[in-house]
Amino acid sequence: MGNRTQAQRDAMTVEIGYALVTGVFLAAGVFVLCAAPVLVLDLAGGAARGVLVVAATVAGLAFMTRVTRVLWRFGNGHRVRAAGAGRDRPGS
Repeated sequence: MGNRTQAQRDAMTVEIGYALVTGVFLAAGVFVLCAAPVLVLDLAGGAARGVLVVAATVAGLAFMTRVTRVLWRFGNGHRVRAAGAGRDRPGS
């Protein structure tokens, strides 16, 4: 880990915010898509509850997958850039 510059800390903060916001939008979309049969088919009782539980579960998994994937890619890209910094300049 080591010492990080202010720019590196700011970049991580922005990336976390981006991951969370896009994760929320993805989860909301997945929930609406999965829960649509409740409204379209006018389900009631246990069937509606079951569909909504599945929709919430799938939406939660979509959120976690999106956040994990964005932050994982950011972390890997950050290490690659830091390791290769200065090597691509002529005369280095």
